Amino acid sequence: MGRGKIEIKRIENRTNRQVTYSKRRNGIFKKAQELTVLCDAKVSLIMFSNTGKLHEYISPNISTKKVFDQYQKALGIDLWKTHYERMQEQLRKLEEINNKLRRDIRQRMGEDLNDLNYHDLLNLQQKMVTALDAIRERKVRNLEERHGILLLDIEAKCEDPQYGLVDNGGDYESAVALANGASNLYAFRLHHNANLGHHHGGRYGGAPHDLRLA
Repeated sequence: MGRGKIEIKRIENRTNRQVTYSKRRNGIFKKAQELTVLCDAKVSLIMFSNTGKLHEYISPNISTKKVFDQYQKALGIDLWKTHYERMQEQLRKLEEINNKLRRDIRQRMGEDLNDLNYHDLLNLQQKMVTALDAIRERKVRNLEERHGILLLDIEAKCEDPQYGLVDNGGDYESAVALANGASNLYAFRLHHNANLGHHHGGRYGGAPHDLRLA
C-alpha cells in the first residue's frame, strides 16, 4: 500500500515543525553531498531556520566566496556594487565633516581667514567668545569645588585633638594651625570673602572665608 500524499502547508505545531525541518534539512544536505561525489558538481546550500539558526553545506572542492564569484560572473551582476556605493557616499560625508572641523580649528587660531566676509568674522568672534565663557565657567566651577573640599578637610582636622585654631592677634583675623606630632606646623589664612560665602553658604555652613596658605 503506497503512502498517501502530504498536503504542503505550514505545520502549526511548533515541535512537529522543528522535527520536520531537521529531517528534511538533513535529506537535502545528503542529496547535495551525493551530487558533489557522483556528478563532480559544485554545491552550496545556505539555510536559516525560523529561529534564525544558520545551517550550510559547501562542496569540498569549492569555497563560499568562489561560489558567489562564479554566480556573479554567470549572471553578469555585481552583488557588492550597491553596498560599495553606500560606503563611498558615507566616506565622502565623513571627509567633508573632517575638512570643516579642520578649517574651523585653523580659523580659531587666526589662520585661513582670507575667504571670510564681515558677517563670517562676526560669527567666528561670537563662537570664540562663547567658547571662552564656557571654559571660564568650567574652570571657576572646578576651583570652587576644590576650595570647598579643602575647607571641609580643614574643618574636619580642626575637630581632631591633635589640631587646633590659633589666634595670632596680628595681621590676620585668625589662622588654622595643623601640627603633625611635634613638627611640621602648617598655617592657613582665613580671609572674609563675601562672594564665596554667599555662593557656598548652604553647603559649607555659611562660613564666608577664603582659605589661603600662610
